[in-house]
Amino acid sequence: MTEYYTVKRIDNSRLVRPAAPAQLREFWRRVAVGAAIAGCLIFYVWQHFECIQLRYQIEQLDVQRSQAVQLNQQLHLEIATLRAPSRVDAIARNRLGLTVSVPGQVMPANASSETVLAQASPAVQTLQP
Repeated sequence: MTEYYTVKRIDNSRLVRPAAPAQLREFWRRVAVGAAIAGCLIFYVWQHFECIQLRYQIEQLDVQRSQAVQLNQQLHLEIATLRAPSRVDAIARNRLGLTVSVPGQVMPANASSETVLAQASPAVQTLQP
């Protein structure tokens, strides 16, 4: 009797070995720990970038503040030069043709000794039914 051996190819690629419950718990535990670490890392990075953005905004506000202080100083200087008595006198003499008053030209007005700033008027009352 002659025996023949034939090779039969078996396709086991569709077979799935069931996972043990302990392995599944360990897998999900590792996934949870990884997610927690990733969440903490993302939170840290988000705070870091927010801090950088706030630093840029503070720098920009400092620049604007320094510009405002400089403009304020220029405006105060301009007001001081515009209010200078010598400038006002020169404009009055040259442009407006004003002169210094001579004695007797200006006389004080006779004002009453009792000045009235305001008088209260009686309020009108309406009749209510």
